[in-house]
This record gives sequence, C-alpha cells and structure tokens, in this order.
Amino acid sequence: MAPRTVTLRDARTDRELQVELLDDGQVRVGGRVYHVRHEGDGVVRITGDTTTTAWVANANGVRWIHVDGEVYEFTQPSSATAAKRRTGGPHGLLTAPMPATVRRLLVGAGDRVTAGQSLIILEAMKMELPVRAGANGIVRTIHCREGDLVQPGVTLIDLDPDPA
Repeated sequence: MAPRTVTLRDARTDRELQVELLDDGQVRVGGRVYHVRHEGDGVVRITGDTTTTAWVANANGVRWIHVDGEVYEFTQPSSATAAKRRTGGPHGLLTAPMPATVRRLLVGAGDRVTAGQSLIILEAMKMELPVRAGANGIVRTIHCREGDLVQPGVTLIDLDPDPA
C-alpha cells in the first residue's frame, strides 16, 4: 500500500501538520517516524525516541489528542464540519463536539470575548476539551451549568457579534 498523507490543522494555533500514514502502524511527522498502536477505547501507544500514551477522541470532524498533559485539537482543513466548528456555527451558537461534562464555565452573560478564547471546558474520555469562540463577540446566553452532561449539537452559548 502506498503511503497516504493527511493534513491536520491545530485549531488552537491554526498551524497545519502533514502526517504521512505508512505501513505497519507507522506515521511520519516532520521527517520523524513513529510507531502508533491502538490499545483500546481511545487509547494509543506512540513509540519514537521514547514511548508515551495518548488518549484520542473524535466527533463532528474534530479530533482531540491528549498527550503529555496537553490537549491538541485537530480538524481536517477541507472539512465543511470543521469550518462550521471553527466559526461557532450559525449566529454565533457554540455547541458541544461530543457527549461531555461541563467542568468549568470561563465566561458569563454580557462578557466580551475574542476569537480563539476558551469559553467552556468540557471533559470527555478523561480529556479536557475547550470550547472556543470562533470570532469576537459578546456572550448573550449560557445554556449550561458546571456539572451538566451535554450532547453534540446542543447549544451551550449564544454569542452576539461585537459591535466594536
């Protein structure tokens, strides 16, 4: 089988990453080859110079990877779902990307927010998942509380455009 290359975009930094999928569970990233082995429900073992465990979750065109205490959020750049997710959807509605628990609300109604700012921290599969503003705006309504279980597609926050 010929290697296949996928492009992932880190939603936090907008940095694109080329990942070449090789045979036998190997991937090449930035010229380095890693062996990736699926170990069960969302758990992946990555071996390169060192070996580490990562937790992976996928939903609605977004992939979260939790490794070494950091959470990385990746989208496929050409995905219409990913574009909708980055912009917050129609009329500034922010939704949960997957079933999760609301761990922290970082804003309140009336707060001004900037594009990329974390508004809510969700938890799913032992990973913290930030929900970020897709554009500058003002928080109109919050539809959840800390501790709530939320489902994909359900509106968590309404944002109005920032008139400034």
